[in-house]
Amino acid sequence: MHTLARRARAEWGPLYDSVREPLLRRGWRAVPMALGAVCLTAALHFVHSQTWGYRFVQDVGGVRAQDPLWPALLRTPLSLFVPALDLPVWGALVQILLVFGIAEICLGRWRTLALAYTATLAGTLYARVGIWLGPDSPLGLPGSDAHVVDTGPSAAVVGLAVFVGWRYGAYVTAGAVIAAMVVEVVLKENLAGKEHLAAIAAVLVLCGVSALRHRRSRARAGSGSGLPPIRS
Repeated sequence: MHTLARRARAEWGPLYDSVREPLLRRGWRAVPMALGAVCLTAALHFVHSQTWGYRFVQDVGGVRAQDPLWPALLRTPLSLFVPALDLPVWGALVQILLVFGIAEICLGRWRTLALAYTATLAGTLYARVGIWLGPDSPLGLPGSDAHVVDTGPSAAVVGLAVFVGWRYGAYVTAGAVIAAMVVEVVLKENLAGKEHLAAIAAVLVLCGVSALRHRRSRARAGSGSGLPPIRS
């Protein structure tokens, strides 16, 4: 039992400490963006499920690979908050509240939004490339996927979960998210699963860039300290 608690502390301790204090001090005011994202997603889902609102949501937030590129890019920001109609919306709302909320506290509002949109955009652009490659390529997609609507908030949720897990040393958690997405593609090969992997790939690139910048920053700080280099 002590070993399990020690491992849990090593995995989630830094993340828990970062989230706990702002939530205790400010409550729900610590995550205004996450709450706004939940409300917007719920509102769009309600409108989308109505006969009078379906076409409107599709026109402003539905993205397909068959769409012209520039209109699709203009719809991409709002598409992040359009959940799939064939899945329980409550699951999407809980995921957004939890993952966006943690990311908002740990990374800041604008960085969270930038990462979310990067993950979503990676999935959107991958769909076009995959269809261009065709079903015979390992990374390709069948032409019928051009008519399928993009994943909505799930790609952003997956991308943020991986980045926050990496940033705060929760490597097992980040690895579990990646493994779950790989299993999803193996068991049910569809556009959504491959877009999730594209989102993860984009986020992993950002993790590498961030690690490189941090290493260079530490190297510059060490070289400018005036102290002799450490010899091993």
